[in-house]
Amino acid sequence: MALTREVKAGLVVAAVTLAVGILTLNRTLVGVFYDDGLYAGLATALARGYGYVHPNLPGMPAAVHYPPLYPVILAPLFGLFSVGGAALSARLLNALLAAGAAGLIAWHAFRTAMLGLTKFWFVPAIVLAAALAIPVLATQGVLFAEPLFAVLLALAIVATDRGASPWIVGAAAALALLTRSIGVAIVAGAAGFLLARRVPMRSLLPLVLPPLGAMLAWGMWVATHQRQIDPALALGYGSYLAPVRHAGLSAVAVNVPDMSRPLEALTLGWIPVRWIYDILATIALGIGLYGLALLSRRSAIGFTLIFYLLILAVWPYPPDRFLWAVLPWLALAWAAGALELWRRWSRLRIPVGLLAAIVIGGYATYEIRGFAGRWWDAQARAISANFAELLPVVANLPSSAVIASDDEALVWLYTRRQSVPLYLESYRGRDFIQPTPTEHRAYLERMGVTHILLASASSPSAVQLRTLIGAYPAWLTGLYRWSDGRWLFAVNRGH
Repeated sequence: MALTREVKAGLVVAAVTLAVGILTLNRTLVGVFYDDGLYAGLATALARGYGYVHPNLPGMPAAVHYPPLYPVILAPLFGLFSVGGAALSARLLNALLAAGAAGLIAWHAFRTAMLGLTKFWFVPAIVLAAALAIPVLATQGVLFAEPLFAVLLALAIVATDRGASPWIVGAAAALALLTRSIGVAIVAGAAGFLLARRVPMRSLLPLVLPPLGAMLAWGMWVATHQRQIDPALALGYGSYLAPVRHAGLSAVAVNVPDMSRPLEALTLGWIPVRWIYDILATIALGIGLYGLALLSRRSAIGFTLIFYLLILAVWPYPPDRFLWAVLPWLALAWAAGALELWRRWSRLRIPVGLLAAIVIGGYATYEIRGFAGRWWDAQARAISANFAELLPVVANLPSSAVIASDDEALVWLYTRRQSVPLYLESYRGRDFIQPTPTEHRAYLERMGVTHILLASASSPSAVQLRTLIGAYPAWLTGLYRWSDGRWLFAVNRGH
């Protein structure tokens, strides 16, 4: 049977995305970006039969921060292979998942004429360009759940747009929700799209029931086990309600103006004159919002992205990483807006075409520089090289040692010494609250910390540690000093 143009487009995009993903695989240490180390730790705990717990923390408390699907998928890899072998296998899995997501998006967007065009090259080119963005490659090159989430999102959107059984849509949304909690946007988006098409309310029940069941099951687990997490670790290890509870709605004033910044950096960051940059960024944002409104009539992805962005507006963290998981969809939304303006208003063709050329040229420049400089793993390589110097000394500590450090999951994965965060953070509204030396020491003592590893003299942890040493100068003894002010300290109990 001859393949249709749409299928060919999807296969080409998937193949190229996979090839680039494999070529950009790295062998850096697991845990350099924090969450990847925690995912690996959870997978290791599952593989060893400990349960869904954080094995690096004393007492191995249950995990309530990350939904379990991605660690469950990683568990066989960490049960069969060494940390390095499992990490390489997981990165290859991420490359396969990312390629599958890109291929699905290209096939579906082309098949449904999502942009109102049927030319073979246009839609696949947009999806492929976004799938190969340097930040996207950086995300899939470590053990993040974004590639798995991207596949499940694409499956849910395709099923919704094609009028598949609501049970299929609900199952995909439930799995996405168990991968990343922001998957709730898929449920709301699919339901909103179908309601806008005047689908009877009662027919949405099969769509809602699977994700509702997943939410209830995960919610019961969190409610039952969240008290095991020390209050000082609420933001990093507690439930997702903790950051919102700390920050309230104060993040909205910061996040809404900041939402488009990562996308502007990819396309307009080369413009040196600030006022020109601001004008072009504002116009580009308007086109993107217009395109989002258009997509909401054509596909469930429109409503889904709207709810997705609304969640990011109240989430008290920078939006960067969350945008990379949906970048191909966002690129299609912007293209939809630009094309509609081009078609509908002839007077706008020159300025829209000029802006599109500026955006495409800026993005191409960013990508060329990024591939030439291996930006996709530059930060990971630097952090990995740093810890490669530190870990042999830490591994020689007694097996009963408890280390406070940055990237504590990485320390546990490679030394099997229990490790806790050295850096503490909390928020009161928009204000960051530093722990007092008394609070910081009390936390470390509750954790039973015997050693403190300062992995970087210029990190925020170093600032907190200097304050702690200033308040309790006899409490720590330096055991080992590396270059650049990195230290391993022993805790003097009773001082």
